[in-house]
Amino acid sequence: MKRRLQCVACGATYPLDEPRLRCTCGGLLDVQIEMDDAPSARDLTRTFLDRLSSYAPVDLSGVWRYRELVLDLPPEEIVTFPEGRTNLYALDPGPLGLAALWVKHEGENPTGSFKDRGMTVAVSQARHRGARALICASTGNTSASLAAYGARAHLPVFVLIPEGKIAQGKLAQALAYGAHTLQIEGSFDDAMRTVEQLASHHGLAVVNSLNPFRIEGQKTIILDSYFQLGQMLPDWIVVPGGNLGNTSAFGKALVEMSALGFLDHLPRLAVIQAEGASPFARAAQTGFRFFAPVQPETIATAIRIGNPVSYEKAVRAIHATRGVVVSVSDIEILQAKHDLDSQAMGCEPASAATLAGLRHLVESGMVQHGQ
Repeated sequence: MKRRLQCVACGATYPLDEPRLRCTCGGLLDVQIEMDDAPSARDLTRTFLDRLSSYAPVDLSGVWRYRELVLDLPPEEIVTFPEGRTNLYALDPGPLGLAALWVKHEGENPTGSFKDRGMTVAVSQARHRGARALICASTGNTSASLAAYGARAHLPVFVLIPEGKIAQGKLAQALAYGAHTLQIEGSFDDAMRTVEQLASHHGLAVVNSLNPFRIEGQKTIILDSYFQLGQMLPDWIVVPGGNLGNTSAFGKALVEMSALGFLDHLPRLAVIQAEGASPFARAAQTGFRFFAPVQPETIATAIRIGNPVSYEKAVRAIHATRGVVVSVSDIEILQAKHDLDSQAMGCEPASAATLAGLRHLVESGMVQHGQ
């Protein structure tokens, strides 16, 4: 299928292989699929299901299995472990009064994070375009994932981390995989600004979620869930919100699947932020008429972000799905983590925020009993 880069702010378009992260107007870029020549949902479904019996590395990947909706690259240029082979677990919905409740365990990815889904696409595309080095800002997960995929791609990796604000286990992974890791004064948002400056001056490939190819990989969480649930999706999809890459990816996946005929209605997105790092939730309270960055502070390091890069794309996702945004306290996050851990669903605090947020939505009546 034909693709192009398109600005989410002004609509300007660029060739897919043009090495840029932003439009000339400063807006974020999307990978847009031209739907006119797209196969039908029936044909795509047959293709995706047929690949389940294949042992080719690209078909074993829970990302590249769906490559028609991700990115067209020659198989020999794809950097894969494979990733995305994560399970969907049913939890007891009774305590919340729900009809059903599932958890997608992205911790089963090669480096223990959903970031691997986006990283395989971003790094593969960067290598395809001839990148000489890769760079990111990170509070943990992105650094480990990039270091792993950079090593497999035989490309140098540079990671900028905020001082004292990184998950130590993930930092250990990045160092073990050979990433050149630099600590800076300030927050993740300061590190992100520095990364963009370094990339523009030295020709480095940035692989944070402002990279539109990262979003294409992260879309497959929704595609994978759809097929694991027998070609359906639940009424609500709940996701933690930090830099808002997954929010953007989920909304994009749902809109594209609807346009292609996979869905007859869109599930609603619910984005959960930690109270100490909730600029998106605060903006949602104003109907997204006003946005202000915050100085983030929360135990959930993976979403400790005060100025999310993917804000505009995430707003679009909320509007498209009639979604909602709520924030929860660190105490509520830790309680939810305890409850998930007790069901052998081990996760970091940022992931546990989803259960804490879902409880809020049920108690407020936003999510109805029996849904």
